[in-house]
This record gives sequence, C-alpha cells and structure tokens, in this order.
Amino acid sequence: MSSGQPLNPLSRGRDQDREPTLTIAQVAERTGLSHDTLRYYEKAGLIERVGRTTGNQRRYQAADLAWLEFLLRLRETGMSIADMQRFAALRAAGNVSVADRLAMLREHRAELADRIRALRRNATVLDHKIDHYEQLLLDEIEHEQPGSDELT
Repeated sequence: MSSGQPLNPLSRGRDQDREPTLTIAQVAERTGLSHDTLRYYEKAGLIERVGRTTGNQRRYQAADLAWLEFLLRLRETGMSIADMQRFAALRAAGNVSVADRLAMLREHRAELADRIRALRRNATVLDHKIDHYEQLLLDEIEHEQPGSDELT
C-alpha cells in the first residue's frame, strides 16, 4: 500500500491523511533499528501507538521519527530502558510533566558528564601505556642495529 492511503482514524487523532508517512521498513533503514525493535518500542510504551493503514500496516510520521531519533540518543548515552519508559510516560502526560522531564534529563546529563570524565582519564592512562610500549620497541630496535662506529 502506498503511504497516501487513509490511516486508521482510531490511531492518534492527528491529521494523518495529509502528512507523508513511512513504513516500518523505511523507519528501520533510517534509524538502524530492526522491525522487531520498533515493534518492541511501541509495545513497551517508548513510542505512542503508531498509526495504521486500513490494511493494519504501521505508518510512522515525521514526529514519530524525530522521537525515535531522540530515544536513540538516550540509549546511546546509557539511559536504561526503564528510564526511557518513564521519560516517555512523562512526555505522554503533556505539559504538566515538563519540570519532571527537565529534571530527568539534567540528571542523565550529569551522569553522562561523569562517564565522559572517567573515559578521558582512562584514555590518558592508555595513552601513557601506548607511549611506554612504543618507547620499548624503539629502544629494542636501537639495540639490535649495529653502531656506525663498529665499522671503523
């Protein structure tokens, strides 16, 4: 079915008939998520119920894709699925939950900053160890080569 076909009017109440939509395959390709993961995200309440065609095929809107991309950022920065579900539930509650969402994102950002600092410390230690081993190899090469003064 083409994306221009009417969507199930019971879905989310938006004016979905005019907005271009994407199939689950298109969304999977754009996000890198599998079809199963997209279905799981919907079932787990991470995304709102996705609109459907009259043939019951999922049709994602631009807002769905933008939300999925944000969820991916949360996941990539280490937010747990449980916290993502809590954030999604707060988002679904509307403007009354803005303060709670802000607090949650600030807390997550602080945790992320701590992890970044720890990763930088670890990278510095690795850099020192790499430098040490590179110097050991250079020293070994210098000791294996005959000196130029031995030929005279």
